[in-house]
Amino acid sequence: MRTNTYIGVLKNTGMETLKYKIIKTEEQYWEYYNILEAMVGEKENEGLEDEIELLTVLIEKWDEEHSTLNEADPVELLKYLMDENKIKAKDLAVLLEISKSTVSEILHYRKGFSKDIIRKLADRFKVRQEAFNRPYKLISPVNAHLRDAIVMNTTKKLITAH
Repeated sequence: MRTNTYIGVLKNTGMETLKYKIIKTEEQYWEYYNILEAMVGEKENEGLEDEIELLTVLIEKWDEEHSTLNEADPVELLKYLMDENKIKAKDLAVLLEISKSTVSEILHYRKGFSKDIIRKLADRFKVRQEAFNRPYKLISPVNAHLRDAIVMNTTKKLITAH
């Protein structure tokens, strides 16, 4: 009985059914993702701010509950997103306003993400900044002579026992 009353109120106020709903399937997730990407990519997306914000919230909620982004290595995540979006390293350099050599250093674990780069990547790929802002291992040039020497974001020399 209560449902009928609610439907009657909706009809009387002229309210329409919801355009977007809570994401329940991966297919729906990608549909919303593509819609959001198209909206953000439009030069004149005036008037779409609320829609963009709603889609972003829905997508982020799905990501939090279903995505493995939380476990993903930030560099591997970036490589995946570049591949999915058909973005080459030179295009990424332009997007991030950094040199191609810096992009190469990041993709080869020789340089970490700066705060500015993290913000730009999160904005471009519509993911939370935390996806790129997590510790991961860099190859330090100081320790490159050691076999498989990977150290955590440092260039300090390893101390070996004599």
